[in-house]
Amino acid sequence: MIMTQEQAFLKAQAQLTDLIAFVRAAPADGLRIDQVERGLFERLLQLGLSLLTAHIAAHGDGAIGDTATAPDGQVCRKLPDPHERTYRSVFGALTVSRAAYGSREGQKIAWVPLDARLGLPAGEFSYLLEDWSLRFCLRGAFAEGRGSLAELLGLRPSVRSLEHMSRAVAEAVPAFTDSRPTPPPHEEGELLVLTADGKGVPMRRPPADGPRRHPRRKKGEKANKKQMAYVGAAYTVAPFVRTADQVLQELHGAEAPPARPRPCHKHVWAEMTRVAEGEACHGRVELFAHLAAERQRRDPSGQKVTVCLFDGESALWDEWLEWLGDTVGILHVLERLWGAAYCFHAEGSREAEAFVAARLRMLLEGRVRGVVSGLRRMGTKHRLKGSKARALSVVANYLENNEDFMRYDEYLAAGYPIGSGVAEGACRHLVKDRLEQTGMRWTVAGALAMLHLRATYLNGDWEAFHEHRIQQEQRRLYHPQDQEPQFAQAG
Repeated sequence: MIMTQEQAFLKAQAQLTDLIAFVRAAPADGLRIDQVERGLFERLLQLGLSLLTAHIAAHGDGAIGDTATAPDGQVCRKLPDPHERTYRSVFGALTVSRAAYGSREGQKIAWVPLDARLGLPAGEFSYLLEDWSLRFCLRGAFAEGRGSLAELLGLRPSVRSLEHMSRAVAEAVPAFTDSRPTPPPHEEGELLVLTADGKGVPMRRPPADGPRRHPRRKKGEKANKKQMAYVGAAYTVAPFVRTADQVLQELHGAEAPPARPRPCHKHVWAEMTRVAEGEACHGRVELFAHLAAERQRRDPSGQKVTVCLFDGESALWDEWLEWLGDTVGILHVLERLWGAAYCFHAEGSREAEAFVAARLRMLLEGRVRGVVSGLRRMGTKHRLKGSKARALSVVANYLENNEDFMRYDEYLAAGYPIGSGVAEGACRHLVKDRLEQTGMRWTVAGALAMLHLRATYLNGDWEAFHEHRIQQEQRRLYHPQDQEPQFAQAG
């Protein structure tokens, strides 16, 4: 039964009376304060649902006459029967009965004035419930998010509905990202740093055509395959001049490092290869296009020095040359040195640490060729063969071929950052902490939606994004004739 506003208010008054009576009786009943708090919260949810019902009832059914003009200019007539829809709020679900306009029953409804008057969302879930639900799901599995909603609010949306919600909401992320305000110049550093890396995401296997021929996996066969997520970060920072000794001391924790400048307005992003409108969109290309756009947004006049930090994946450097080749490219090679060290010394040994430290010092002092020739002499002296000889040759050739990107003595003197820790951290926080939890398997669409939502959340833009998305959806639903509204920072 649909309540009138007066009926809803009477119910709310009875619930408020019950709430006050509960608090009055709590001391005599010997309730702990947490038990009172829990009882209050449960009753407040019931009270909130009644008051929300009263608010909806105040608008009636939204009828505006026998005919109405829809936002697209179509003149339509009032349909004889009311049309109901479910609205799922943080207080619980309720039914909204509305007058609808169209050509005739059974055809597509052209206009529902009450929906526009209330600002109802496109789906059943309220904007607030979407916000809270996704905050849970951004941190843990969808099933855990559903459990949290059930424990806190008594709501039990299906896991499938939460997955669908994340994909639907994520569709608004790219437009929001493009519309972000540029950071104020006085809050930016002198250097613009762009960094990128890759992290594998465990993917669902496609359904088999018929029964599986091999119920057990073969030796060495993995339970799932991974697809690369390409993760990038952009930030500005003040120059930080250091010496080779200071870098080595910091790496070994010999003494407290000097306070380094903090990154300003760090922005992280991630892309995966996918098919869009029948065409393949490569994740790596999409990421570097995004970084190039971020560079243009943060430094439109080209006055800043742009420093690009990547690890040794050649594909990343190919994209760098394509999109950002006029910037300072810096290669992160520490892992390569460890690989060379293990050709001569046991993993985790002090000898391996000393080997790496000595050659890192040489690289930091700009002596790349000395490191290369020394590695090759050591390989010959120790008569390395097989896999160790091949591994050492790969490292030596790699350093020799990329000497131009390892002018660390010049970089340190100019105050440039030389480590890829920001990208590695982004891979961990953005990808691993959410998409690689135990037993998780993803589709490309689901993984990309979660990456875009988590990037927005980690960038500190969640509230602004949520408001921007609401404005865009309300305009699309109820005011398509209006011009694009200007973006306004929430808060």
